[in-house]
Amino acid sequence: HYGTPRNPYGRELGLEASGRIPGGSSSGAAVSVSDGMAHVAIGSDTGGSVRIPAAFCGLVGFKPTARRVPLTGTLPLSTTLDSIGPIAKTVDLCAQADAVLAGEPNALLPVAFNVHGLRLLAPSTMVLDGMDATVATIYERTLSLLAAAGARIVEASLPLLNDLQAIGARGGFSAPEAYAWHRDLLARRGDDYDPRVRSRIEKAATLTAVDYIEALSLRAAFVDAMTAALAPYDAMIMPTVPIVAPLFTEVESDEDYTRLNLMALRNPSIVNLADGCALTLPCHRPGEPPVGVSLVGAPMQDRRILAIGRALEPLLRNA
Repeated sequence: HYGTPRNPYGRELGLEASGRIPGGSSSGAAVSVSDGMAHVAIGSDTGGSVRIPAAFCGLVGFKPTARRVPLTGTLPLSTTLDSIGPIAKTVDLCAQADAVLAGEPNALLPVAFNVHGLRLLAPSTMVLDGMDATVATIYERTLSLLAAAGARIVEASLPLLNDLQAIGARGGFSAPEAYAWHRDLLARRGDDYDPRVRSRIEKAATLTAVDYIEALSLRAAFVDAMTAALAPYDAMIMPTVPIVAPLFTEVESDEDYTRLNLMALRNPSIVNLADGCALTLPCHRPGEPPVGVSLVGAPMQDRRILAIGRALEPLLRNA
């Protein structure tokens, strides 16, 4: 084990001696693609672990609808939220890998979309809270660019996103489902676990069956509500992560790590809880810190979201 790799952005430009984090948990997958060791890498995505490193490293990352891709051979974190998706430098490579992972014989995307006339919901509720100045500038520039190309950007509140707090208040899914899998190992070899990972899992020890069942019920209602909210649009658009990749020195203390980790997970985890699919695309210019913008679709709209992403990709790359 050689530790967490440094983000190519700071490393390549010789910036910040400590380097920036690559994002996780699929950090090695993202860096292997950025550094040319692989054309495509796969990662698990329970709350953003494909899309966060893709966004932080300036790559394309895709989270499929969970049930499309078998989890055979994977170590579960959350049996409710886990999904497996690809990271690559282009949408086409992600689309081809997604078809293979899903066991679909046809890797071709649906008919090409035209940016002109695309209906994109840009929610203002929660997903923009706490954005740093760099992400805010690049995201607003991206929306303006898409609007100038003829996309219909509908900026509106989406109050149902506030319902996610109720699921979290009942313990969510990752902690209790991970605790069910790791409980015996923690009792025997708890000291072998990373302390930060162990503490997050063991928080579930005090949760009750009622908490878990209520969380399942709230999640089912949220899936239905989000699916209905997305129906009038081709996709929802939002910053993949509201912050740029932090420096390693900025996550040394447990307090700072927890704060920044929760901030990074906040937007991507919406999609897992909505049982949806999402594609993150790089939208920064050369020399700027990597920033990703996400296209979000309802359950089983995966190939449609990839096709929309392919239409937007050249526009964003040439901005």
